[in-house]
Amino acid sequence: MRNLTMMTDLYQLTMMYGYYKNGMDKDEAVFDLFFRTSRPNSEYTVAAGLQTAIEYIQDLHFGDDDIAYLRSLNLFDEEFLGVLKELRFTGDMYAVPEGTLVFPQEPLVRIRAPFMEAQLIETTLLNIINHQTLIATKASRVVYAADGGAVLEFGLRRAQGPDAGTYGARAAIIGGCDSTSNVLAGQWYDVGVKGTHAHSWVMCFPDEITAFRAYADIFPDSCLLLVDTYDTLNSGVPNAIKVFDELKAKGYTPVGIRLDSGDLAYLSKEARKMLDAAGHTEAKIFASSDLDEYVIRELKAQGAKIDVWGVGTKMITSYDWPALGGVYKLAATVHDGVMTPKIKLSDNIVKLTNPGYKKVFRIYGNQNNMALADLIALDHETIDDTKPIKLYHPIQTYKTKVFKDFHVRELLVPIFVKGELVYESPSVQEIREYNRRELASFWDEYKRILNPHTYKVDISDELYNLKQKLIRENRSEDEE
Repeated sequence: MRNLTMMTDLYQLTMMYGYYKNGMDKDEAVFDLFFRTSRPNSEYTVAAGLQTAIEYIQDLHFGDDDIAYLRSLNLFDEEFLGVLKELRFTGDMYAVPEGTLVFPQEPLVRIRAPFMEAQLIETTLLNIINHQTLIATKASRVVYAADGGAVLEFGLRRAQGPDAGTYGARAAIIGGCDSTSNVLAGQWYDVGVKGTHAHSWVMCFPDEITAFRAYADIFPDSCLLLVDTYDTLNSGVPNAIKVFDELKAKGYTPVGIRLDSGDLAYLSKEARKMLDAAGHTEAKIFASSDLDEYVIRELKAQGAKIDVWGVGTKMITSYDWPALGGVYKLAATVHDGVMTPKIKLSDNIVKLTNPGYKKVFRIYGNQNNMALADLIALDHETIDDTKPIKLYHPIQTYKTKVFKDFHVRELLVPIFVKGELVYESPSVQEIREYNRRELASFWDEYKRILNPHTYKVDISDELYNLKQKLIRENRSEDEE
């Protein structure tokens, strides 16, 4: 485990110093981590990164070398550096479990902690949650487009650095991928690793058939051959069939072939015919080559005979939406035990924050257990599921929806309470299975790749009234 305490923006430390110098270090702050808008053509987002965030907070401390470096900046006095030396996280952290489907404005993480602690962790929490949530969401869309076909993650060589490749692989598994090519991710997270040979393997031998036979001799139980080095249909597939015949004669079952270039729809259909005619109906066809959810959807629409999809660059980098845009905003302050809600105003309506200490309810229909809507409420609020509940469109408030036969669950769960870890993280595979159940509880209309239906997210009447009150108060102060 690495100590990431110093992985922060300088202004977090200067604000901490300011709080300390103003005697505010004992007061508490409430922050919400959320995102403002969903990625284009995606209604839902898959929360991820919580376990990594937990590890960061557990190890939060400044070492001797850290203090020495901060001293060298000539920004902080020795008294403050001494406080930093003893600093640990002592607050409360609530979060949605990894794999949960979430929506704009909903708190993914809620922090209540002394000002300095709550401020310090902002940058790193955002770094962790933003990245893994982004990749898990992209992976989920790719897996949905594959419609039952296995998806393998192998974007390590195209990721923006080692951490992005390894934590991205973790997130991709959470989003539904079956395995990864990243051996370090396999070791760290106990997930499946898969791979075959490269074109260079074939090119290093006198001819293609010799290369295939050499590989089959070494891996007879897991023989997957890359067939597009020279000529896919006139050389690669016929040579693979010869080697598969030889493997079967020895009692082995070949895995299949991989296509990495060309017209994947046409090549896969022709290769399937050739394999089936040769008696290798069990051999799978793997495909790669700059795939994403849009390409996969089109290939399936064209009848491509692809069993397994290898997705790299466009998933590990979230190529078409490279940043989640998550933010960490002050929602309340606590002085002498009294909580004061806070709001950020903006001419840009999407940047207007929801004040107070909040939680999120998810409303499910009793008859089918499908998700109907979410409600952001103040923490003390409850929902009586024996009475109808009316939700309003957040902008077009004349649009309403009444739910009668329903039940609810709270999305935020305790992670740290008074600095103590109270949550046991599931394994990555368990999170992946949980995410699969989450997706199953949402109608396909919310999950489609283009123009998904809008999922209902509202704020409670009490939160709405509080928000309007703070808007009026703060604007009247500005006018004065």
